[in-house]
Amino acid sequence: MLRSGLRVLDRVSRLFVPLSALLLLSGCSSLGYYGQLASGQWHLLQAREPVAEIIADPARDATLREHLAKAEQARAFASAQLKLPDNRSYRVYADIGRPFVVWNVFATPEFALEPLTHCFPVAGCVAYRGYYTQGAARGAAALARQQGQDVYIGGVQAYSTLGWFDDPILSSMMGWGDERLATLIFHELAHQRVYVKDDTEFNESFATFVEQEGTRQWRQARNLPPQQDSTSQQRDQFIALVLASRERLKALYAEPLAVPAKRAAKAAEFERLRREYRALRDSAWGGVGRFDAWVESPLNNAKLLPFGLYDQWVPAFATLFKQVNGDWTAFYTAVEAWGRLPPMQRKQALENALH
Repeated sequence: MLRSGLRVLDRVSRLFVPLSALLLLSGCSSLGYYGQLASGQWHLLQAREPVAEIIADPARDATLREHLAKAEQARAFASAQLKLPDNRSYRVYADIGRPFVVWNVFATPEFALEPLTHCFPVAGCVAYRGYYTQGAARGAAALARQQGQDVYIGGVQAYSTLGWFDDPILSSMMGWGDERLATLIFHELAHQRVYVKDDTEFNESFATFVEQEGTRQWRQARNLPPQQDSTSQQRDQFIALVLASRERLKALYAEPLAVPAKRAAKAAEFERLRREYRALRDSAWGGVGRFDAWVESPLNNAKLLPFGLYDQWVPAFATLFKQVNGDWTAFYTAVEAWGRLPPMQRKQALENALH
């Protein structure tokens, strides 16, 4: 994925990668694809080292040791105070020697915003396929383009196996600040605590709330002032622009237009998104172009897919947390109850919490 340095794009890249070992049980004929997943996951597992041993070794890089020591403080806080799983995840480290651990390939039809999904045991259906090498991802993307699909490749710096393996802190995460690494740990451990099959919006909104509230409490525990993130408003405004563009495209694709006319209107809509972004950047943000790289690179349907997944139901989970008076154990129990509801009833419960 192109990096703009903004957390919204980091969140887009952090979608769950299916468990390679369990994928082999699905009976799918794509043995080559599953083989590279199994091989990639195996090499990742083999690279793990206990964080405590690295911190205690004076021969290791001092910056790495300091960064990991702070991460372990956040990891201990996650289990002790946020009541997140107390296991070896994020208590091990793996140097993977590359900037991304996997590359996700998203695809949509040319005139539709629904993703081409792939369904797996445990993880359920997801809107992408993950590859442990960039070359394999590019090859899959090229084949999809030949079939007339819109395609987007997103590099992933971290992911969760939902507790099936001891997920490591990765070398690809070492360029992050201490607090950003802490929030990632809170987010991914939340997925281990509650995960609902086939409901990405529910899972990601839940984990995002745990990340946000956990970070607030983590700062409070260290006597730090509330986070003053000047980019949060810009992020929200940018997401609003993208979601508005997506709604206009959805309406366009429903129109009975000839293919050439629809293709031209689609291109015009993406140019409108660029114009509106530049106007917002130059008028309200003082010309600070935090999303320039994303906006100015090629745009298509697939590139819009992940937006909105992480934030849609965050206010509903915040309401639920208040209703249980900030008791994390009671909160997770209530979230699990929502998760057991049939999809339509679950969505209605979330809607009710917003009003």
